[in-house]
Amino acid sequence: MKNNLIPWLISSDEPWTRYRTRIDILGMDEDHPEAAQDRLAMLEHPLVKELIKKSSTWPGYPLKRHNDANHPLHTMSVLADFGIRATDPGMEKVVKNVLAHQSPDGAYETRIQLYKRFGGLEGEYWTWMACDATVLLYILLSFGLGNNFRVQKATSHILSLVEENGWRCSSSDMLGKFKGPGRREDPCPITNVYALKAISLDPNLVGDSRATKGVEVLLNHWEIRGEKKYYLFGIGSDFRKLKYPLIWYDLLHVVEVLSRYPITHNDPRFREILKTLTDQVDEKGRYTASSMYRAWKEWSFADKKNPSPWLTFLVTRIQKRSGILESL
Repeated sequence: MKNNLIPWLISSDEPWTRYRTRIDILGMDEDHPEAAQDRLAMLEHPLVKELIKKSSTWPGYPLKRHNDANHPLHTMSVLADFGIRATDPGMEKVVKNVLAHQSPDGAYETRIQLYKRFGGLEGEYWTWMACDATVLLYILLSFGLGNNFRVQKATSHILSLVEENGWRCSSSDMLGKFKGPGRREDPCPITNVYALKAISLDPNLVGDSRATKGVEVLLNHWEIRGEKKYYLFGIGSDFRKLKYPLIWYDLLHVVEVLSRYPITHNDPRFREILKTLTDQVDEKGRYTASSMYRAWKEWSFADKKNPSPWLTFLVTRIQKRSGILESL
């Protein structure tokens, strides 16, 4: 690691970057004075306060496409990435709104715009699809609600959906014959990413055979990337662009999730995909976005001209998890 990288991260004007660097890279306890100070600064930062305010409008407008970067679904996901908790100021309403809509089978629901041409209903409905229910599960677990029996039911439901080839495109029975634009028996790459990210938050599930099936889906897709596209998800030039938030099926998202599973760390496929990410480093060990979501244009991770402390932190944490980080 470049000798000046950690000082650069903890001197950033982004308290979320400073806070997570101290916790995840330097290994500080949450009650360490510097970590606690940065966490307080994060909670008081105008951009974070705006994210919490926007998240409190859940469900917001009906979700029409799953990668809508402006939707409160993904605003909450960023808060989860930062380490926001259910007990933090302004979060009570956010959590209450999400918990209010849970299907009988356990999945948390989203208000979705449905179209009859996809084989189901027409109009706005509270329902679930695997690619949204898994995001909500990740959010709730990240907020610290893993001991909530209703959230545990949601976890059990997501695990029950695993097939021999990982998670497929699945949804509530109320949607009838609905499925995404692919073969019904194929795995859905983005659902595998979301599901693995969520259940990685339970240490007891990281080595679970059901998680291993999802991991293999992602590693195998990389291996056959030149010949196979599942649903709409291919691995080409757009996939390789460095982009945040972690919303869709792209390089940073996939590597971040795979790195959470130690079984991948010595797998040559993982090492190859990780190298594709780390090859984008500059001479100072920093990373700059090569693509961005316009809804997040005010943030450093959407700046394609200058290195981003947050993106650099994310890649550095992946390297640390994977056991290839140089001495600090």
